[in-house]
Amino acid sequence: MELKWVEDFLSLAETRSFSRSAEARHVTQSAFSRRIRSLEVWLGAVLLDRSTYPITLTADGRQFLETAEEVVRLLTFSRAEFRTRAERSSLPCVTITALHSLCLSFLPDWLGGIRGAVGPMASRVLPDNFNICVQALVEGGYDLLLTYHHPGIPIPLDPELYPYRVVGQDSLVAVAAPHGLVADAEGRQPLLQYSRGSFLGRLATIAQAREGAPATYPVHTNENSMAEALRAMALAGHGVAWLPHSLVREAVASGALRAVSDEMPMEIRLYRSGERARPFLDAVWAAAGGPATN
Repeated sequence: MELKWVEDFLSLAETRSFSRSAEARHVTQSAFSRRIRSLEVWLGAVLLDRSTYPITLTADGRQFLETAEEVVRLLTFSRAEFRTRAERSSLPCVTITALHSLCLSFLPDWLGGIRGAVGPMASRVLPDNFNICVQALVEGGYDLLLTYHHPGIPIPLDPELYPYRVVGQDSLVAVAAPHGLVADAEGRQPLLQYSRGSFLGRLATIAQAREGAPATYPVHTNENSMAEALRAMALAGHGVAWLPHSLVREAVASGALRAVSDEMPMEIRLYRSGERARPFLDAVWAAAGGPATN
């Protein structure tokens, strides 16, 4: 069971509308419905009467509502207490949520530059997929979000509430091991792909549709959509993978991988929650590099 399921239920108990709660929780309505159903399966109880409009709570739903409110209240109180304790430590702390691949390729050096500009500090980093990172920023748990951006995929954040800076550049490139790939009868090469609907998967789809992209056919899907896992598969000779250039730069330079496409440029953006303001965070933001956009 995940805490976000309980928070979803509380939102639904308030709005009595799947569409309104999904919008408020920054997820699609289908994903929101699956999470509510997962909560019901975990509890072994039907919480909602879906035959009415607006929806109503069942007797079990009304009983669970009190428990859910208390659970979230206690957890929120504990989180606030722990964070207050951390803020009283000797070093100021910045919290960052970032895509897995950026945590490996970009974050270490960039964070070193921030420390050089603002002085000694502590940091707490959540590496995760794009949707979880956005949720972590929106729900107030993290100061900053580090992500890729391409014009073909809008970032679902209100620029008035979540300003951003362009702090770096990268690109997406198709790579493969130098030997061993066997094309099919139509001359297509095996493709290692991300899960459907994932952020990097959507970027790869855009890149694959560009002129000059290699002809491919899917042979493997990585359901957790971690670029590092596809890099390992490509290095082992299983097929072509679309990967951030920063993640494969050394492998291409050494000959362990070869580029089989032109590169598709991407920005590296740093988003900030406008609701989280304190002098130290303002200093980090100023040192982040690139003009602020809102």
